[in-house]
Amino acid sequence: MAASPVQVQKRLISVDEYERMVQAGVFAEDDRLELIFGEIVAMSPLGAQHVLVVNRLNNALVPALSGQALVSVQNPVRLLDSEPQPDLTLLRLQVEEHPDSLPLASDVLLLVEVSDTSVEYDRLVKLPLYAAAGIREVWIVDVAEQAVEIYREPGAGGYRTKRTLGRGDTLAPLAFPGVSLDVTEMLGRR
Repeated sequence: MAASPVQVQKRLISVDEYERMVQAGVFAEDDRLELIFGEIVAMSPLGAQHVLVVNRLNNALVPALSGQALVSVQNPVRLLDSEPQPDLTLLRLQVEEHPDSLPLASDVLLLVEVSDTSVEYDRLVKLPLYAAAGIREVWIVDVAEQAVEIYREPGAGGYRTKRTLGRGDTLAPLAFPGVSLDVTEMLGRR
């Protein structure tokens, strides 16, 4: 006689519950976790190329946007039923007026995911989350393909526009069209 499949009931948690767990010290400080659609998800380890690209972006954006936006590196953003930790976000300066709460979707001017091993997860899971939350611009830096995907115009079905740029191209955040970034410099010389 074959055993019948076991039905497992999943219980999703809210952002408030997740934040209480973090504050209570349920997770170790060096745990790389995010809350995605009510589920706690382990994040991929950071590879050397990933770290270099994040550092290059940070080094380019901080001086260019001084006094105009806050550059946040690998810090959480509170969205709907999720609390992802994007690699880099540009935030409205007004976010500092609310020091007791995490930035919300309305605070995000640009969100960047650097992907060396997680590009499919970022495209298929996180990108729809960001679109549903109304994040107006997302960049996925695909380290393996040496390209930057630019997503704009969020809607219920995802982003309406996508552009892919490679080495030799330049790009600028929608919120700061005067800040030009060189894709080759971002990815590094090969």
